[in-house]
Amino acid sequence: MQRTLTGQRLAALFLLGWLLFNYPLLSLFNDARAWFGVPRLYAYLFLAWAAFIALLAIVAERDVRPNPGRDAGRHPAPDKNSPEPR
Repeated sequence: MQRTLTGQRLAALFLLGWLLFNYPLLSLFNDARAWFGVPRLYAYLFLAWAAFIALLAIVAERDVRPNPGRDAGRHPAPDKNSPEPR
């Protein structure tokens, strides 16, 4: 289940990256204005790329933590070497 969810998140990030770095959105930032002396297109590309890499790292390195409520009703199997309770 966790592998499927991670795969779906990576597919969604692929689509997000495709939209972020495709023509219509890039053309919004392609003008002569600048942010803090940096052309808007370069600033957008740098910031969007950094955010995209950060999101990929978060999804790829996410810990697989078991659901604590999943095994709530189960008891561990008795140890063969332990004495039986009376």
